Amino acid sequence: MPDVITVRVQTDSDSFQEVVVKIERCTYNKPFLGGFRNMSTGVEFHNAGSQTKPKKRPDKGIQLFCKETQTVVEKNQQQQTRNTTSTQMTKIGLYVSNMTDKLVTPGKYFTAEEYHKRRLEAVIVLQKYFRRWHAINLVQNMMEQKRLRLAREAQEELQKKREKEEKLRREYEKKLNPKTKEDFELLYHDLELWRQEETERINRTLTGAERKAALCALLEEETELIACIGMHKLYANVENQQKAILQLLEFYKLFLKCAQPRRWKAFDGKITEMDTQNTLRGKELLEIYRSISTKDIPKDERTSVLLTLKCTVKEHECKLTQEIVALIDREVDLMSREVKECNLEGLRKRICTLFLQYIKIPEFNPEVAGWLKVPQDPLKLYKNIYFCHSCENYLPSTEFPIPANSHTIGRCRSCYQLDNEARKREAYFKYRLILESLRKSEVDYQDDTKIVFLVQLPDMQYLIENIWNSQSALSACSDLYELVMVRWDKQCEWSPWNTILLTKEEADAHLKLCNLQKAYEAPFIYKIKQKHIWAKNYFAQFPAMSSFLHRSNNQANAN
Repeated sequence: MPDVITVRVQTDSDSFQEVVVKIERCTYNKPFLGGFRNMSTGVEFHNAGSQTKPKKRPDKGIQLFCKETQTVVEKNQQQQTRNTTSTQMTKIGLYVSNMTDKLVTPGKYFTAEEYHKRRLEAVIVLQKYFRRWHAINLVQNMMEQKRLRLAREAQEELQKKREKEEKLRREYEKKLNPKTKEDFELLYHDLELWRQEETERINRTLTGAERKAALCALLEEETELIACIGMHKLYANVENQQKAILQLLEFYKLFLKCAQPRRWKAFDGKITEMDTQNTLRGKELLEIYRSISTKDIPKDERTSVLLTLKCTVKEHECKLTQEIVALIDREVDLMSREVKECNLEGLRKRICTLFLQYIKIPEFNPEVAGWLKVPQDPLKLYKNIYFCHSCENYLPSTEFPIPANSHTIGRCRSCYQLDNEARKREAYFKYRLILESLRKSEVDYQDDTKIVFLVQLPDMQYLIENIWNSQSALSACSDLYELVMVRWDKQCEWSPWNTILLTKEEADAHLKLCNLQKAYEAPFIYKIKQKHIWAKNYFAQFPAMSSFLHRSNNQANAN
């Protein structure tokens, strides 16, 4: 077929027009899409749609339709009912039983409004059951939380009760078997309370000569109790003598440090150790002391240890080493005479004590020089040394308790304790616990607070007893073991005019508050402010507090 053909087209009943048609060659085979064939002539006629190339629509960049969305997948499947008679009816020549038939009658007609009303009523019923189920779950959860809270509170209450009983038991044990200064302080305080009660009872019930006789008997009984307490002191000193020696010399801590090798950490994290001549000397002396302190060893081993000790101390000639050598010779001589072990205990204790003194001298043990509290240079002893006018001894500044209202150094701690046992007999143990807890909590703030470290035990006692009446500001709890002091305004440093006395639970809740004006009522805040003014007026008399007082006033004015 040529590329261009001329087609004659009839435009009217008697007119024709020739149209030039350009033939486009397709690059693909057209599928047969339908047509017909003349049976008489055998000419095939194809559908026009299969002969004409479809016009392309402009590409909009969006797929508007596809073959999959315009083609319906159909599936035909035949199905035969199980009961073939159900489709049959009674007719002439066929009888179908109607015993199993059902009579279906139309129900009552209801409008759309009635239909929606029924739906709403059904929804309300569903909501009722759901809300009932939700309420039951909510109540059960609340009951479970209440049960857990009550169990936790009961456990906390039981824990508090046990702690209180344990504190009372420890306090009773301290009074029954006193060993430390605090224990004897509690004993003297109870003795003073008992004396005051007995004196008040005698003055209230007796008069004249009977009263004087009762007071004399009370004085004699008090004297006996003081003597008994003094005997307990002697027994405690005897019992703790060895412990006091070890604490005084810090034996194990000191000599273990002297015997330890030098350590340092390398760049790769490994620890490097190096023994020096001084550390080896410390190890040698430590082993010798452990050997001579060991009890119940055979005589041969004891003699060998004593000879080793003798050779060690003979390296240095002085009065101390000569005395140690003389005691060693005496013990060896007594052991050769078959003297009993119990008779040698005093001699062996003297050898141990003198050898401790030997180890403590830096000339014999150079490593100990860096761990001694007392400097070897006598000129350093003149710094921070004060004179106690009561016991007439020169002591370091740490031995002088200086209250905030003090203008001079005053007496040392031992003289204060002796005066307290003889006159006031006050117990500062509970106030010491409150002050230590306060200082520990203030250190955690890390804001360079200073006032809390100027307050001493007498100041804390006055603050608790006179200003806060020895009770919590909220619950009026008077158990000093349960009370703590915290900041009233946690943004400012602690001071006697920025504090409040509360129980431990109340203090934890108070420190979590952000706005005190909203948390507390106005009368309570006014009462706290009055106590702060009282404390400020009292501590303003102290020279150590005046600078902090002026600084707090300036800060308040600036705010």
